[in-house]
Amino acid sequence: MIISFSVENWMSFRDSTKFSMLASRERQHGERLPRVGKYKTRVLPISSIYGSNASGKTNLFKALSFARSLIVDGTQPDSLIKVDPFVLDPKYTDKPSRFSFELLIDDNFYEYSFTVNNKSVLEEKFVNIHNVDRVMYERKNGKISFDKSLEKDQFFHFTFRGTRSNQLFLTNTVLQNIDIFKPVYDWFKHTLVLVAPDSRFGNFEQFIEGKDSLYTKINDMLSQLDTGIIEIGSRTIPFESSSVPKGLESMLQKELEEGATLRLAGGASSESFLITKKRGKLTVKMLTTYHPCSDGKKVNFKMSQESDGTRRVLDLIPAFLDLSAPDSKKVYVIDEIDRSLHTLLTRQLLEGYLSSCSSKSRSQLLFTTHDVLLMDQQLLRRDEMWVTERDLNGAITIISFSEYKDVRYDKDIRKSYLQGRLGGIPHLFYSSCRENIGDKA
Repeated sequence: MIISFSVENWMSFRDSTKFSMLASRERQHGERLPRVGKYKTRVLPISSIYGSNASGKTNLFKALSFARSLIVDGTQPDSLIKVDPFVLDPKYTDKPSRFSFELLIDDNFYEYSFTVNNKSVLEEKFVNIHNVDRVMYERKNGKISFDKSLEKDQFFHFTFRGTRSNQLFLTNTVLQNIDIFKPVYDWFKHTLVLVAPDSRFGNFEQFIEGKDSLYTKINDMLSQLDTGIIEIGSRTIPFESSSVPKGLESMLQKELEEGATLRLAGGASSESFLITKKRGKLTVKMLTTYHPCSDGKKVNFKMSQESDGTRRVLDLIPAFLDLSAPDSKKVYVIDEIDRSLHTLLTRQLLEGYLSSCSSKSRSQLLFTTHDVLLMDQQLLRRDEMWVTERDLNGAITIISFSEYKDVRYDKDIRKSYLQGRLGGIPHLFYSSCRENIGDKA
C-alpha cells in the first residue's frame, strides 16, 4: 500500500509536494479503512484527485510512471535519465528531481527515495521504518554507507562499485540476486498498476481462450453495467479477413515457430488478435463481444463496433475485480477514470470496490477525475478527496479536503468546490460559476 508519495521539481510540481494515504481522525466510513494493528495506523483504500485542466493531475500519474520505470526497467549504459524538471522558473531547470515513497508491504513499512538529474543518480536511500527507522543504505555524492548489519559484507560494496552512475542501486541489487531489498522492487513491478486514459484491454489472451478465472466474473459484471453486452469472447477468422497489416503475413509465415502465438492489440482499428501457427498455417482469433438479438440468439460485434465508453469499461473491469479480490494487495492508479463513462456507471464501479474493503484490506485505488458528481461524502471521505491547484507561476500544489476547516461531514462539498472555495477549477470560469451557483455553500 502507498502510505505517502512526495515529488519535487518534476513537471509542474516545482516545490516538494506530498500526497498521503494516511487516514485523518474523522470517523466517516471508518468501517472500510484498512488497519495495521501493530502500528495502530489506518490507511485509506481510495483517493480521488480533482482539478481543472492543466492543473497537474496527470503529472502526478506521470511521476509515478517515471519512478516505476526507472526502478523496474532501469537504464542502459551511457543513456540519459528522462527527467522532466519544472521549466517555468530558470532556477529549477538544472536542479535535480526528487521522489520519495513510504510503502506498506506485508505489514512492514519501508521508505525509499532517490534524487536524479538527466545524467546520474545523486542520492538514494532505503529505510526499514518498521525496524526503528533503520537506514539500510544511503547513497550520496558517489559514495554509499550501509547499516552495520550489512557493512561487513563485501558483496554489497562490490555491487555498488558495479552500479552505474545513471542506475539505481536498488535495481542493480535485484540484478545481482540480492533479496534483502527486493520487496520494494517487487512492489513497483508487480503491485503498482498504472492505467492511462488510452490503455486498452490488457492480457486479452485469457479472455479469447475463455480459460481465466476472471472470464466468468467479467461476463457477469458486464451484464450488470448496462453495456448491452452479454458475453465477451472470440471468433476465428481468416487472416485475409482480419485488419492485421497484410505485410505481416509472409514475415510471420517464415519467422513464427510452429505452435507459437503472437499477440497484436490496439492501433486504429481497436481490435485485438492472437495469431497462432499450427501445421504450418496461420490462424487468427479476434476478441469480440456478443449482444442479444430479438430472436433469442447472440450477435457478434467487433471491438471497433463498440462505443469508446464500452471499450473503457472493458479496460477497467479487470482492474476493479482484481482490487476487490480476497487478499488482494494491488495498488491501481487510474488517470481520468471517468473518461467516456456515465457518472452512474463510474459510481457503481467505485461502490462495488468500496463494499469489498474492510479493516483487513490491503488493496488501494487512486484516480484522477473531472466528475464532480463523485464528489459526494456519502461515497468518499473528505481525506479521500484531493484537489490540484496551479498558481500564477505555473507551480502545482495538492491539498486534501480534510485540511479545509469549514468542510463538515454534512456539507455539500460539491457546491463549495464549484464556487471556487476549494480551488481546482478553471480561473476563467470562476466568476460566472459563483454567479450561477450562488454564494451560499
